[in-house]
Amino acid sequence: MVFSLFRRYLSMGRHSHTSNKVQALYDHCNAIFSPSSTPPPSSQALHKLSSILDTVQPSDVGLSEETTDDDRGHGFFGINQLNRAARWAQPITYIDIHESDSFTMCIFCFPTSSVIPLHDHPGMTVFSKILYGSLHVKAYDWVEPPCTVESKGPGHPQVRLAKLAVDKVMTTPCETSVLYPKHGGNLHCFTAVTPCAVLDILSPPYREDEGRKCTYYHDYPYSTFSTQNGPKICDGEEEEYAWLVEIGTPADLYMRSREYTGPAIQL
Repeated sequence: MVFSLFRRYLSMGRHSHTSNKVQALYDHCNAIFSPSSTPPPSSQALHKLSSILDTVQPSDVGLSEETTDDDRGHGFFGINQLNRAARWAQPITYIDIHESDSFTMCIFCFPTSSVIPLHDHPGMTVFSKILYGSLHVKAYDWVEPPCTVESKGPGHPQVRLAKLAVDKVMTTPCETSVLYPKHGGNLHCFTAVTPCAVLDILSPPYREDEGRKCTYYHDYPYSTFSTQNGPKICDGEEEEYAWLVEIGTPADLYMRSREYTGPAIQL
């Protein structure tokens, strides 16, 4: 019994240097976020959260860089169709670190060329920290007031105008990105250029019964539809806008869950 306790003490000592960051994330999130988001966190509190995330490394959350079978030399922009099909067959791994009524802490591990399709975060603030690798991020914000038209597709679903907020490849080391309910790219799509991992903090978390359902979209070029009631788009700015139509959960979204193996959080 004494030996067992002593061994546990040594184990805690070995992990103490890595547990500080994930524990600091939890403690800060627990202090600033609430289920109703009222009152909202101050800008200083959000900046501090970004600063903590900026220091997190893969080892701090129990990860190592996954570089095997990474289609080196092809990546996102040059992979052929056969390799692309094989890559899509490999799942994105979801790791749940912590979830409460106030916030979610989780990790997504991407194989090369895997995609999380365009989706939204209704009424949510999301912090994303790339832990390793390269990730292409394309993100939009809704144009306000809403501008909608009827599409020409099956069932004539309604499409809504959005403005491009982000369209770039992010490679570690890079700063934490933040999206907000109304700006910062609340609707985004992730495509892995190389094997990569993203640590996400979402507040409040998805809750369908509270109106925070994850909805997927397809984007169409601005020239696809015409409207007389929308904002005036100057020549040369058309590529900064797109029409988004709601779709069901994509059939090729292949995801699996894995247990979190990093330092335990003291609740």
